[in-house]
Amino acid sequence: MDKRIYLCLAHMSGKEQAFIKEAFDTNWVVPLGPNVNAFEDELKHFVGQDKEVVALSAGTAAIHLGLIQLGVGAGDEVICQSFTFCASANPVAYQGATPVFVDSEEDTWNMDPVLLEEAIKDRIAKTGKKPKAILPVHLYGMPARIDEICAIAAKYDIPVLEDAAEALGSEFNGRKCGTFGTFGVLSFNGNKMITTSGGGALIVPDESTKKQTMFYATQAREPFPHYQHEKIGYNYRMSNICAGIGRGQMTVLDEHIAHHRHVHALYENAFEGVDGITLKSNPDGRFNANYWLSTILIDPVKTGTNYDEVRRKLDEQGIETRPLWKPMHLQPVYATNPCYVNGVSERLFNMGLCIPAGPWVTDEDVAYIVEQIKGCCMK
Repeated sequence: MDKRIYLCLAHMSGKEQAFIKEAFDTNWVVPLGPNVNAFEDELKHFVGQDKEVVALSAGTAAIHLGLIQLGVGAGDEVICQSFTFCASANPVAYQGATPVFVDSEEDTWNMDPVLLEEAIKDRIAKTGKKPKAILPVHLYGMPARIDEICAIAAKYDIPVLEDAAEALGSEFNGRKCGTFGTFGVLSFNGNKMITTSGGGALIVPDESTKKQTMFYATQAREPFPHYQHEKIGYNYRMSNICAGIGRGQMTVLDEHIAHHRHVHALYENAFEGVDGITLKSNPDGRFNANYWLSTILIDPVKTGTNYDEVRRKLDEQGIETRPLWKPMHLQPVYATNPCYVNGVSERLFNMGLCIPAGPWVTDEDVAYIVEQIKGCCMK
């Protein structure tokens, strides 16, 4: 195949340029303006649940501002999902706090509620105080067991900061991911469901929290005619230019989500009954993943190969794939952090690949990808 098939390339609606031109024509090119306000309103309408949304420079910035507003500081502990990207845990370290890692369960690959409660009890026993927050992730767009996680959080009166960076449009029991916790996080990085080139958003409970988030995101400037600062602030607001891209992208968000689900359904049909290849799918009717990336597990015993050999062979055939996230508790930077593990994420990391699912992936591409994967695995 001549062309290269990428995991999830950005796809423009064609309307982005008009919003960007409007920003230039009116000289609104700074981190405020009509596009920012409109983008936030459109996201608010999309996620529902009477939440407010603040557009920021990155999903990482959103996690950081969520942690700040939950009072996370030096000496605190935050329970984090181990099986995810480092941006979930790193802002905990920014605050001088300690990420405590909890492993995944099989059904969703996300934070195991049983291990979560064990971790909470053990941290209280060991440190004399409970963790300051719980930070679950909806990995690859698959909703976590967020009802169970929130029930445990409520039992111990610990707030939930919900990382839905990969899960824009995913639902649990008909409710959008990112709206279950005190705060929710979205990402608009270049490879996400929609993009603002970079960027993210914090989903917040109400208007007063929105104002507070905006205060921290604009260098914590107090309302004086001169520059007065009584708290540490950050330069985290999204620019009006990036928000213009986001507005154009919102016009194709539903289309993007439908496409990712369509591609996943094609994979599901193609891999059905193939011994040694398992495609990750919704565990039951409560889960409605956006399938940001489709993911497969390759059983080395049944297929006679492993995920890394398959990855290299597919790369030679013009197909981009990526190993599943290396768990945080196995990362050198977090080697000494407390962790509560059951072997699930380590096993998944040693077996799994992300395969292309983005808006540019055609039905023909899927057929080619499946053919190549089967060729690698079916000896």
